[in-house]
This record gives sequence, structure tokens and C-alpha cells, in this order.
Amino acid sequence: MTEAKPDLLGSFGRDGAFDEHHPPARELVDDCVHCGFCLPACPTYSLWGEEMDSPRGRIHLMKQGLEGEPMSPSLVQHVDACLGCMACVTACPSGVQYDKLVEATRQQVERRGAEHRTRGQRLLRSAIFALFPRPERLRLVRPFLALYQRTGLSRVVRPVLARLSPTLATMEAIAPPVGPRVPVPALVPAVGARRMTVGLLLGCVQREFYPGVNAATARVLAAEGCEVVVPPDQGCCGALSVHAGRENEGLDYARALIDAFSGAGVERIVANSAGCGSTMKDYADLLADDPRYAERAAAFAARTRDISEVLAELEPVAPRHPLPMTIAYHDACHLRHAQGVRAQPRAVLATIPGLVVKEIAEGDMCCGSAGIYNLTNPEPARELGDRKAANVAATGAELLVTSNPGCLLQVTDALRRQGRTMPTAHMVLVLDASLRGVGPAELLT
Repeated sequence: MTEAKPDLLGSFGRDGAFDEHHPPARELVDDCVHCGFCLPACPTYSLWGEEMDSPRGRIHLMKQGLEGEPMSPSLVQHVDACLGCMACVTACPSGVQYDKLVEATRQQVERRGAEHRTRGQRLLRSAIFALFPRPERLRLVRPFLALYQRTGLSRVVRPVLARLSPTLATMEAIAPPVGPRVPVPALVPAVGARRMTVGLLLGCVQREFYPGVNAATARVLAAEGCEVVVPPDQGCCGALSVHAGRENEGLDYARALIDAFSGAGVERIVANSAGCGSTMKDYADLLADDPRYAERAAAFAARTRDISEVLAELEPVAPRHPLPMTIAYHDACHLRHAQGVRAQPRAVLATIPGLVVKEIAEGDMCCGSAGIYNLTNPEPARELGDRKAANVAATGAELLVTSNPGCLLQVTDALRRQGRTMPTAHMVLVLDASLRGVGPAELLT
């Protein structure tokens, strides 16, 4: 007996959960056989043990929406509770494309279900997206944050914020120390014979709060024979907006970034932030309906690589100096799960003499950062951060290394909360230290 198909007017109308613009695809929903392999991989199911807070539970809610059920507070709540870490995609033996399903559903929630969030939740999201994808606005925040940090006000303010608002407390706690700006030139020539011409994404949070990572990325690429082009007018890649379901906003950012790199003449476009790279690699799908940008978006996505992929692709030519230290490597979710990049960072680190790399227990479990998740869902994010910090500390490593600014912010705060003194660093800073021969001291301060 064939399954009755939902009536389109009932499913995609005023009363149905979804409209006709890119609802979660029924054929992808039907790929899920509810086997349960996703359950132990899912952070929220691991925390709460609730079926509707597992990937297969959320897919069940999507199926109900496709069959005409209304957009409900329950659907919004359970979709908002998902970190979007994509660990379930890696774990699924059936190849269920949960990443495409949850992003399509989040777009529907933004258009049709936002009223099921509280006014405070809506205001918070508006504030986040008015600031974090806008590097020019983050730049204005820098001097005020630096003054706040120099005066030591955090000792007074932090306990008050913890009582008033978990979100504000999280924003204050994860803010990195504001250091000097480190500009990256528009063109960084290759050292020796040019082997490749690459474009470098500067990012938003990375650009303003971890500028040394971008500078180190350019140095490392140049040392390996890459000419590095850095378009000065580039903005946000759209990752935060796309992952949160803010479709039009995210696509506008994507189009502007494609324009910024047009004519740059690069063979690869390098991202050193996992969340950014995963979205940039999806531009072909995201802009497939746009006749002006579809072809350009596909070409852009095909050239996008994580920094570790480019370095692994090139045979090392720059001499490495010994770096006698032990590090723990944390896989950013949007690198390990969304991009499938796991071996390359380890291969790059393995080229450094004297470096010992420790694996972290539950290495495929999210740290709780997940884009804006630690701001919109601070309590579960804190639990996941504490769990990650404990596993990191158990390695006995001297330094935690990862490839995403959000992970650096989240795990640094969790380690500090537990009284740990372990410093953290982006992977490219470790390789840069080896190439420059500065030794471990610079990374451990």
C-alpha cells in the first residue's frame, strides 16, 4: 500500500508549518530509518535523553510539518535547541543529509515561527546579527572592551551578569583579551618560487579578535610558496546567518564576498575558520536559484579550502624548527563533520619535529560554541564546554589547539572556569611558531 501524499494546499499554506520556498525535502526526510545510530553522537540527546532533541526526533517533526501539521512551539523549540554540529551526519549509516534538512527547517522557522520565541529571544537574535557578522562594528567595540579588560571591572561585573542574564554573562566571559591590531597586506608575495596563488578570507570575529591568526596564515602560506591575495573590501561570508536560517541576509553576504574575490586570479580561496569554510563550500547549493550568481558561486565553492587542506596538498618546502611540546587537538565540528576534514590538520601538525599530538576523549562531541548557540542557549552550551574542558585537561597536554575562533573562545572560557591554566591556540599559530623557530614559550604565554 503506497503512502498517501500530503495535499499541497494543506502542507504549504497559511496553516501548515512550511511554505513552498525550500521546505525540508521529503525524499531526504524519508532517508531516515530511525535506526538510532545518531543518538550517542548528538550533544543534546546526550545531555537530556529526549527523543525530540535527537536528529531522528527532529526529522520526525519535519515530517509532520510536511504532512500539514502547523508550525508549533514544540517544533521551534527543538530545532532551536539543535547545535547544528553535524556529528549525526558523520555517524549515520544511511547517509541522511541532516545538515540540509535542519538548515531548510531553520529558514522556515525564521519566516513562519519566530512568534513562538519570546520577545527577549527575538531581540537577542536581532542584536547578535546586528553585531557579529559586521567586522566594522566589531572594530568599534574593540577599544571599549580593551578599556573594560584593563580596568579589571570583570571582577565586579561578572557575578552581577551571572545573576541577571546567562547570555550576557557568556558574552562577557568568552570575550578574548584585546591585543594590538595586526593588519594583513593586500598582497603577500611567495617566498622563493611561486607554487600557487591563493585568496585569504579574513572573517569577522577572526579579523577583529584573533588578527594574529590571519597574519600567521599569510606568513605560513607565503613560506610554502603561495602568493596570498587579500581583497581589502571583503566582508562576512554569511555563515552565521545561513546556519541560523536567515536566508536572505546570508545570501546577500555570500554574493558580496563572491564579488570581493572576483578578478583576484586565485587558484584557491583559503578559510582558517571552520564555520566560514563550510558555508563557503556550500555556495553552489545556496545560490543555485540565482541566475546571476549560480555559476560564479559554484566556481567559488569549488576553489574554497580550509588552510589545513591547502598545506596538506602542498608538499612542505619551508624548514620546520623543532617544537618540543605536547598539544591536544580539538576538531571543530564544521571542519570534522560538515567539511569532512579530519586527517589534514593532523598531517600538517605531524610535519613539526618534536611535537606530540594527543587525541581528546569524545573528540567528535561539540564543545558547545556552535556559531551563536552559546549565546542563545547558554546553559547547555556551558555543560558541553565543561565536558570538553575536562576531557582536554585529561590529556595532560600543555596547549589546546583547534581551527575555529568560536571553539577557542568557548573552550578557553570553560578551562578558566575549571581553574585550568592551559592556553589555547589556532593550529596555524603552531606551524608558524615552528617555521619562525620561536619555540614553545610564545604559544604558552
